[in-house]
Amino acid sequence: MKKIVKKSPKKKPVILVSNDDGIRSEGIQMLAKSLAKVGEVYVVAPDRERSAASHSLTLHRPLRVDKVAERQYAVDGTPTDCVTLAINGVLRSLKKSPDLVVSGINKGWNLGEDISYSGTVSAAMEGTLMGVPSIAMSLATRKNFDFRFAASLGAKLAKEILEHGLPEDTLLNVNVPVVKRIKGVRITRQGKRVFGDTVIEKTDPRGRKYYWIGGDMLHWEGGDDCDFAAIKKGYVSITPIHLDMTNYAAVSELQYWKV
Repeated sequence: MKKIVKKSPKKKPVILVSNDDGIRSEGIQMLAKSLAKVGEVYVVAPDRERSAASHSLTLHRPLRVDKVAERQYAVDGTPTDCVTLAINGVLRSLKKSPDLVVSGINKGWNLGEDISYSGTVSAAMEGTLMGVPSIAMSLATRKNFDFRFAASLGAKLAKEILEHGLPEDTLLNVNVPVVKRIKGVRITRQGKRVFGDTVIEKTDPRGRKYYWIGGDMLHWEGGDDCDFAAIKKGYVSITPIHLDMTNYAAVSELQYWKV
């Protein structure tokens, strides 16, 4: 009689989800729900909005972590804090390690130089620095937020990365347009904004000056293959971001400086 050998069930990948809009944001909750079809999802995110936190890490005060739901934890810190604490604290205590980090879905685009300021992108950067394939996802609009397509796309990208991986020290910055019909997906490069006045000066009722940082974008640069162009034409923009910021073309030139 032929012996039947039962195969042990395949272990589900562990997916860590974070953001900079806070754990109660609709974007992160819809993303986590969609990713639950792909793997075992843990959400570790800021307890409030931390937009434009960049890659800041809290070093001068203790951080607190509160379990707010099953596999969901709120941190009184930055997105970078969240990923660091999740990998080295929360998940380690559960004897888990993430196979993938997904940050988002951000309320608003992260295009061009937004990459330098974005807490959403920085959470994915921290995952990449810690050796975990990572994605940052953003909805390219400031109103009429509809996260359904982006959440579904997040699950598809997760499957691809879990199967094929990513190049070393590289994360994906994904921006999804909000249009009636998305035309497709384009692999893009980082564009650049050109702003008007970036600091607005005003005077309060007591005669003291105060300032708002942030001006209007006059136009963008980068050509047809950049992230701005893809979004404008109704395509999803996926930009591979490399953490090594060395300008290798400048290295040989600087060798001749007499310093």
